[in-house]
Amino acid sequence: MKRRGNKGKQDLFSEALRGKKIPVLTLDNKWYQLLDQKGKNQTAGQVEKLNQLLKDLGKVNTEAKNIRALKKKLMQEIISMVDEAAQKPDSGLDEKIENHKKMVEECSGRLADYEERQLELPRQIDEINFQLMLKTMEYCYDTMQANEEEIRRIADWVAEIRTELKERMIRKQELEQANYTMYSYMHDIFGMDVVDIFDMQHDPGGEENKTDQNGLP
Repeated sequence: MKRRGNKGKQDLFSEALRGKKIPVLTLDNKWYQLLDQKGKNQTAGQVEKLNQLLKDLGKVNTEAKNIRALKKKLMQEIISMVDEAAQKPDSGLDEKIENHKKMVEECSGRLADYEERQLELPRQIDEINFQLMLKTMEYCYDTMQANEEEIRRIADWVAEIRTELKERMIRKQELEQANYTMYSYMHDIFGMDVVDIFDMQHDPGGEENKTDQNGLP
């Protein structure tokens, strides 16, 4: 792969992401599998911001739901009290009704704030998530470049070792053949005593010295 400068990479990655639906990365188990400790360190800032925004959104959604439920309950109580007050003018419910109306107005005001946050937070989440994806792409690009270089080095090493191994196996066969020729000649003259005479530990033509056609035992 051709190396690019940081600015060139960022422009290329941004262009590639345009119009793409990016999943929330910190909620994607596959995303975590991409990163080693170095990758986690490089993306830590965006991860922390993104997770905090997700927590904020969850809290806002819960609060908004609770306020809507409270507002609905208050309005139902107002209707009941209005009906009761109409039937009993001296019931003294007017003050309670007014208090409930104030609470409903407070709920409406708080809901407006939460609904604004419910619109703003997803935009912030998308923005930070986009930045995190850019960081991820840069990390993956750099890691793949480094891996390619290491793969080439290993391939060269394997090729060298394979050549050396082949040469050593040929030499091993030559030495075994030489020993076998000498052993056979001496065996014909001295018989089995050749092992003691030449201080040999094993039979050069025995099973332990046989090799396959590739020179491997």
